[in-house]
Amino acid sequence: MSIDWNHFTPWASLSGGAMIGLSAALFILVFGRILGISGILGGILHLQRNDLAWRVAFVAGLLAAPWVWQAFFPLAPVRIDADWSTLILAGFLVGIGTRYGSGCTSGHGVCGLARLSPRSMVATLSFMCAGFVTVYLVRHALS
Repeated sequence: MSIDWNHFTPWASLSGGAMIGLSAALFILVFGRILGISGILGGILHLQRNDLAWRVAFVAGLLAAPWVWQAFFPLAPVRIDADWSTLILAGFLVGIGTRYGSGCTSGHGVCGLARLSPRSMVATLSFMCAGFVTVYLVRHALS
């Protein structure tokens, strides 16, 4: 194994992770809610009283962030090595897993682990193991 030193970004990764952790902590302190994207997005689809405005603002911020970033810095190039049918199937499977797992990777991995939730520990270990197995199968066993 070798490290691609041209794309090795430990300080950017550390600062990004710290910002995600800080925003999750502030979100739970200010709003008393978990910063899980699937729960926020799911709340838009299943409306509750006085709950729509902040959810729409949050999702709009997620969608607008790359354009704001691009105003100041160049965006990293994106390369997707899959066709549309694979991407749609993958998104569908992630959505099913999110519903069965009672949350997404951001909710369990960032917020749930910070709260020492046993359910989130199991979910995060499941996400990671499934990812390891999938990458191994796709890149080594099936190719």
